[in-house]
Amino acid sequence: MAATRTAAGAETETDADPAPAQRGDEPLPPDDIGRIEDPFDPGNAPADMPADPTTVGAPEEGLNESLTEELAALIDDGRTYAEAELNFQKTRASLAGKNAGIALGLVVVAVVVLHVAVLAFAVGMVIALAPLVTIWGSIAIVVGALLLATGLLGWQAAQRGKRIGAIFAKDDPPRSDVPDAGES
Repeated sequence: MAATRTAAGAETETDADPAPAQRGDEPLPPDDIGRIEDPFDPGNAPADMPADPTTVGAPEEGLNESLTEELAALIDDGRTYAEAELNFQKTRASLAGKNAGIALGLVVVAVVVLHVAVLAFAVGMVIALAPLVTIWGSIAIVVGALLLATGLLGWQAAQRGKRIGAIFAKDDPPRSDVPDAGES
């Protein structure tokens, strides 16, 4: 005996388990029990599908192509691939060129902004040093410091240029008195 609760909340006793519809389960029809459709079973294939999926059309049509036709198709496919690859590389080079032009423009703008910043620093240093030394003394100090920095940077660039020239010279090996990238 199993007790079940009604909608009103009263319990009733029944002799058997609840019906499958009350449990929410419906039994499968007897002919479908254990049957799972196999998509790879040839018996489940559509009627219009050819027996050999590698052929197009009737089976005898796929077997009539000659070796010459196959080679012609292969050459045509190779030509199509080469044209597609060439167009891809042209597009890629165009895109890279456009981005390189934009990058170069941004570098030019950055150098101009840096130049303005150095000028503002120089003017600021002249104004800041003017109370300590005369205005002419502060101008001389700032201009001298900037010329010294410019001379050091130019000297380093000349040394690197000599090293590059020595690397590409056929007769002479690179000299040891020219500092390499790690030395400054």
